[in-house]
Parts: sequence; C-alpha cells; structure tokens
Amino acid sequence: MEPVHPTSSESNQTPPAIFSGKVQFSGKAGEFFGIWIVNILLSIITLGIYSAWAKVRTYRYFYGHTRIDGHSFDYLATPIQILKGRILAVIAFLIYTLLSSLAPAIGLLFAIGFLFLLPWIINQGLRFNMRMTRHRNVRFAFSGNYGDAFINFVLLPIASVFTLHLLLPYVLKRIDQYMHENISYGNKPLTVNLQGERYYIAALITLGVAIGGLVIFGFFAGASALTIGNLNTQNFSLSTIVVPLLIATLYVAFLTLVGAVYHSLIRNHIFNNSEFTEVATFDSNLKAIDYAILLFTNVLAIIFTLGLAYPWAKVRRAKLLASVTEVTIYSGALSLIDVAQNEQSSFAEEAANVFDIDISLT
Repeated sequence: MEPVHPTSSESNQTPPAIFSGKVQFSGKAGEFFGIWIVNILLSIITLGIYSAWAKVRTYRYFYGHTRIDGHSFDYLATPIQILKGRILAVIAFLIYTLLSSLAPAIGLLFAIGFLFLLPWIINQGLRFNMRMTRHRNVRFAFSGNYGDAFINFVLLPIASVFTLHLLLPYVLKRIDQYMHENISYGNKPLTVNLQGERYYIAALITLGVAIGGLVIFGFFAGASALTIGNLNTQNFSLSTIVVPLLIATLYVAFLTLVGAVYHSLIRNHIFNNSEFTEVATFDSNLKAIDYAILLFTNVLAIIFTLGLAYPWAKVRRAKLLASVTEVTIYSGALSLIDVAQNEQSSFAEEAANVFDIDISLT
C-alpha cells in the first residue's frame, strides 16, 4: 500500500490554538506609587544618575505585571547599559552647545549630520528595546536597516511638507509598517499588512472631530469672554475664576478626544492586521470614547494633585489597553528558537546598548 500524503490544504492549516484570551495587567497604583516616589527622590539626590535605575525598575514592574497565558514579560536591560547611553547623550549635547556658541556654522553642520544619523539611532533604539524584551524565555528582535529607516523617517516626512501634509497619513502608515514588520519573536518574524486607506480614513475622522471640537470650544470661549468682559471689575465675581477654568478644561478635553480617536483607530488596525505566523494572532478593540475619558480624567488628576496621581494614571492606562487586547497562541509557539541567545553579538548590537531611546510601537 502506498503511503498517504497530506494535501496542500491540510499541510497549510493553522496549528491548534493552545490559548486564547485577553492580556492581563495586575499592577496596582499603590505599589507603583512607592516605586515612582523613590525613583523621583533618588534621581534628584543623585543629580539624575539614578534615573537609569529608575527606568529599569519601572519597566520591570510593568513588564512583570503584564501576562499572556499566565506568562509575564521580562525586561532584561541593566541600569549600567541605560546610564552609558545617557552619559553619551549628555556629552554629545554639551559638545553641540559649545561648538554652536563658538561657531554657528559648525552647529548647523552638526544638525545636518544628526539628520543623517537619526535613522541609525532609531534602528539601534528599536533593536535594543526589542532585544531586552522576553516572553516565555524567548526574546524579541528588530532587523530594520538604515536605508529603509532613512526613507521612512527622513525623506518621506520632508516630502510630506511639500504636499501640504496630504502625504502625512501615508508617511505614518509607512513608519508603522517599518517598525512592526521588522520585529521578530524568536525565529518568527511579525507579518504586518497595513492599509494606507485606513490611515486616511482615521485622519479624516480625526479632522472631523477636531473641527467639531474647535467649533464647540470657540463657542464656549467666546461666550466666556463676553461674560467676563461684561463684569464690573470692581465687583469681583466667582465667574472670573470658574469661566477660565472651564475653558482650560474644555481645551484639555478637546486635545485628549482628538488624540484618543486617532490612536484607537490606528492601534486597532495594527493589532488586527499583525501576526506571528503559526505562533500568535492579535485583536484590539479599543474604543475612542473610553480611551478619551481615561486620558482626560488622568490629565485632570495629575494637574490637581500636582503630579502625585501620575502612577495611578499610568496604571489605569496599562489596565485599559490590556483589557481590550486579545491574543491567540498556537502550538507553533512551543517550538520557537531564541535566535538572539544563539547568535554572537555584533558591533551594532553592542552599540545599541548605549542608545536608550523610547519609541512607542502602539
């Protein structure tokens, strides 16, 4: 009897799922407040030197309390690695400031040189952050190259200016595509299929919300100005305090709503169109109104507590984003190879350790 071979449709089937559920974040505002306040005090006492340790403590807290299928993330960077990058940045800034004051032309050359250096710095920052992130004992990696980074982060943004920013949604799509499609988890690259039209739709919706918000804000601002103008300056009224505060509150609400609309639309699009083939798929259902309310109340809380509510706000945001993110893990995740641990370090990878750059992916 001849052996039976599986058909192509059978062999290409998605492997069985071993987990499907929401991302869990278990951090607590009270716990993080203790970490945050110590970080602030020690950073002040040490004239900023402790800030490297502060960043590592913060990242490890949030990574350690973010779980998928019961497994938390690990942040592997050390404070010394972060500190090296910050010392290098301070030295470069001091040299630039000194030379610019002595010879403005040299300062201009430095600025032009930095423009060409920017793609390399962004790549190294993304490579460092990915390489320092681990889940289920498998590290992430980033494989972007200088040429693509130069096009996406330098040439296209400059070209967008000459199109009166009509090209901007396409530029933002290219940047997101570049940053995400070069991510890999172990030996599995992230497959990303972003659509330019979705960015233009998001931009139009955001623009519509912005115009509507400006009309409402302008109406209230104008009415408030007339109210204050009609007041007798010798008869002090409570409205002279309440009305400006109301205007400021409406302005904050306007900014948070506009930002939340765009961020929620784009975040959902990126997550819903990205996957580690045969390893994991993602789903995001972030609603703009929920996100706007959270951001608005966070800003108000931080303002009225003079910054003391920052830990509470940061934990609230992490909990919301986790609650709207669902991950499905397939059996292919069990056979992943941690390429980052098996490869020998190159000069570029070691250089990445000194570029501590926060670049948000979502």
